[in-house]
Amino acid sequence: MSTVMQREAAVQIPTEVTVPEGRGDLSARAAEDPSATLDKEVLKRWRMGFHIMPPTGWLNDPNGLCQFRGVYHVFHQYSPEWPQPHAPRGWGHVTSRDLVRWEHHGMVLAPDTPDDASGAYSGSAAVVPGAASDGGDQLRLYYTGNVKEPGDHDYIHTGRQANEILVTSDDAQVFSAKRVFMRNADYPVVCSLHVRDPKVWQQDGCWWMLLGARDLFDRGMVLIYRSEDGLAWEEYSIVRPTAEFGFMWECPDRICLDGCEYLALCPQGMEERPWANGQRDQAGYIPLEAGERLIDVTAVDPARFERWDKGFDFYAPQTFVDDAGRTILIGWMGMPIAPYESAPAGLAWCHCLTVPRLLTRGANGLVAQVPVPELEALRESHCELASSGKVELDGRRADVVLDGIAGDISLVLDGVLEIACAEGELSLVFHYRESDGHSVGAGRTRRTCAAGELHDLRVLVDGSAVEVFANGGLQVMATRWFPTAEHLSLELRGTCASADIWSMGDGMAETYRSADR
Repeated sequence: MSTVMQREAAVQIPTEVTVPEGRGDLSARAAEDPSATLDKEVLKRWRMGFHIMPPTGWLNDPNGLCQFRGVYHVFHQYSPEWPQPHAPRGWGHVTSRDLVRWEHHGMVLAPDTPDDASGAYSGSAAVVPGAASDGGDQLRLYYTGNVKEPGDHDYIHTGRQANEILVTSDDAQVFSAKRVFMRNADYPVVCSLHVRDPKVWQQDGCWWMLLGARDLFDRGMVLIYRSEDGLAWEEYSIVRPTAEFGFMWECPDRICLDGCEYLALCPQGMEERPWANGQRDQAGYIPLEAGERLIDVTAVDPARFERWDKGFDFYAPQTFVDDAGRTILIGWMGMPIAPYESAPAGLAWCHCLTVPRLLTRGANGLVAQVPVPELEALRESHCELASSGKVELDGRRADVVLDGIAGDISLVLDGVLEIACAEGELSLVFHYRESDGHSVGAGRTRRTCAAGELHDLRVLVDGSAVEVFANGGLQVMATRWFPTAEHLSLELRGTCASADIWSMGDGMAETYRSADR
């Protein structure tokens, strides 16, 4: 099907809406007193050893995920001058050959042109075989250049430019000049000025692109574009929900597992949903019907929406397919609007990404997520945890695996953070002691999700990040926390066939070295 989509009939702009844009408020942290620091050794313990984080500054959405010329590349939203107010936001860049040991290369796409003056916002990568000057693969990065014009604007219907921009590279080190290939006038007339986050892929001999959008009546949707060469694009279709589902859809993604396709999206305006825990912005996916292709779909059923992660800190994930054909997801361990702290005073960096998660399709069509097996290369000393037993590890990085779980079970970290399953409900709970106040969980309290009978549990603890994977990754929960103890304690309450614990090494050493120079 190659028919160009007909523009929708002219519509009347509704009354001004004042819902905040949200994602990545750089000003909140700037109000804190950076001199109110904790002990330097405590701050170092919050650094990650196998979660991507910046050496300094602010990180949010993962961008441009790919494996290019044998190297894994993770770009991300980055403001190295954070917590300064209005710190410029562009793309940071991290590389690895094994998904375990990472090196940070600083900001590589800065908001330095009139077309991205207010931020080089999120986007994706595409690898084009044989297109480089040396006959090898070429890397293309597609992103949204954000421009907020001066004046009295709501930046929804007036005052914003959303420019889709392309840069290319033969080596992922030197990038071409920026080329704008789409501007406000190129979007369907039903669109507001909130259009962003291009996701590009190849299918059936064509290039395809998704754009997240908000229409003039504050309804989220996804735009689909088609191209013969990935350079010149034509409107193709719009995907809408069959029932109201948020005022804006960010970070759209198309995922294919075992021949079945999914639409991933981050709907904003979800705070009143009973499962949303009061959070405005959510991240999840909608399975398509068997045999359906996203490029042929114009409506999706939001009743089928599944959240990627049921914890406190997860948003804006992106997937890619590596050279081995695996589909891998990485998300931001943060939230656009959160009622809890993500960078205690004195911390020179804010936020991290999840570990790379390997996606597979479950028998029920739901997506399972587990840490990529490469992470096991960081395992060091090993011990076993007895049922109803307790152990203290050197350091604060661990990989905990419980198998053959029988009945209710609870794993407690530092006597404060409890991961438990009782009566079919998986929970992640901070139990605050009077001496702690809200410092360890920084305001986080409780998250739950249905898990049915729990068979296995894997918990990754890494400085100030915790990720929980239950029942082969069908239930996942991520959270940040800020403990001050030098060593990590773990207490098991309940029965399982085995409980193995490994201390974990440091895969982010190169990032730390660049920060400490």
